Amino acid sequence: MTLLRVEDLTIKFKSRQGVVKAVDKLNFELAQGSSLGIVGESGSGKSVTSLTIMGLLQNANTEITGNIDFDGLDLLKLSPNEMRKIRGNSISMIFQEPMTSLNPLHTCGKQIMEPILIHQKDVSKQEAKNHAIELLRMVGIPSPEQRFHEYPHQMSGGMRQRIMIAIALACNTKLLIADEPTTALDVTIQAQILDLMNSLKKKRDMSIIMITHDLGVVKEMCEKVVVMYTGQIVEKSPTELVFTDPLHPYTRGLLNAIPKISSKVERLEAIEGTVPDALNMPSGCSFHPRCKYATEKCKLKAPPLFQLEDGREVKCFIYDGSKKGDDVNATK
Repeated sequence: MTLLRVEDLTIKFKSRQGVVKAVDKLNFELAQGSSLGIVGESGSGKSVTSLTIMGLLQNANTEITGNIDFDGLDLLKLSPNEMRKIRGNSISMIFQEPMTSLNPLHTCGKQIMEPILIHQKDVSKQEAKNHAIELLRMVGIPSPEQRFHEYPHQMSGGMRQRIMIAIALACNTKLLIADEPTTALDVTIQAQILDLMNSLKKKRDMSIIMITHDLGVVKEMCEKVVVMYTGQIVEKSPTELVFTDPLHPYTRGLLNAIPKISSKVERLEAIEGTVPDALNMPSGCSFHPRCKYATEKCKLKAPPLFQLEDGREVKCFIYDGSKKGDDVNATK
């Protein structure tokens, strides 16, 4: 069953310099109980997409078109009051930096209780407190009764991230959006947080959107991957195939930049150049100035998203009119 369907989502920001198209005709689906990774460099449109799903980008300087169908509701057509009933209840989000996301003036326990009391009107304060303590125990925080009364500054980075997960799971969450949830954590704590999220996903039959630039996190957490560049999807694929048989030159560049224990190299292979200015996008394929396979056609015309016979999709002329890109093996 499809829980979330995003269709032709386009997000534009109005500024004094002009109109910036942050996301351009984004399309993807997420089934109930499954996980999707959205990958790309900073500025590719990942976080903007998540904030739009959460209904946090509606203002006079933002133009949003398309459809976001969540469990039978078009989120873009809901009023602010209707969206507030869903946000923090059916859809929750874990933000990138827990220290700035948690309120330093309130105890962790009070912050976990807040969404429970807002969304579950028939729950008493004592019941909400008991549920909050149980959530602290569920996310692996020791001495939850004591930690309930502590403030964010009294917690380590890993503990604060667990508090954020507890807040996100306080109600009947169907969709959890995690925006770079392990960026500020050391490797050991990262692994613990990812294991915790995987465990809770299975227990609750919950769907997860993992937004990250770390392909290692995607491999650990996600069944499918969407690779974004300059606000567009350049590749959609099952996670396993992204690592064993990447299609788009940008995806291959991201993978080549990852250190490998099996191979000794003095210098990692980097993607040449930088992400283009959103106010001055190149003609044709937006990746062509950085692509070593670019042809004259790439400079003049933007490729569509080609669908291959194995179900994968890729935005590159290498795959134009071929079963799987007849000449792709020669270019890898």
